[in-house]
Amino acid sequence: MGRCYALLLLAGLSPPLVSQPRVAPGDVHERLLAIVPLVGAGTFSDPRRPLFAPARADRTGSGIIAYRFEESDDGNFALVEFVARERKAFAAIPLAGGPNIKVFQKGRHSRADILTEFRKYKRSFDADEWAAGASQ
Repeated sequence: MGRCYALLLLAGLSPPLVSQPRVAPGDVHERLLAIVPLVGAGTFSDPRRPLFAPARADRTGSGIIAYRFEESDDGNFALVEFVARERKAFAAIPLAGGPNIKVFQKGRHSRADILTEFRKYKRSFDADEWAAGASQ
């Protein structure tokens, strides 16, 4: 009888020891935050979107696979998060440079610096609401 209890106890404790914690959705894949001009005519064939955002989904998975953005208060810029499987998909973004493009990398730029810059373009930018959108 003692062996049964020992086996049940061992079996009950084993899954937590073997399983790994889930990764937060906002930490999956490579991510890049940026402030870029909005482009596109706003038609079906040329949707209004952030500069560097693909007009159509990348089916190969080698480029930018997803993005989300909020429009600036003046409607000329996008506060955007680009998502890719590999960092090399972002190679063209920082190289474009210029006064109209600002790029931030998680881990290299502090959250406070990113928020300060984003709020220059959209006063009501809510970082908590933005983070909640990552899990949807």
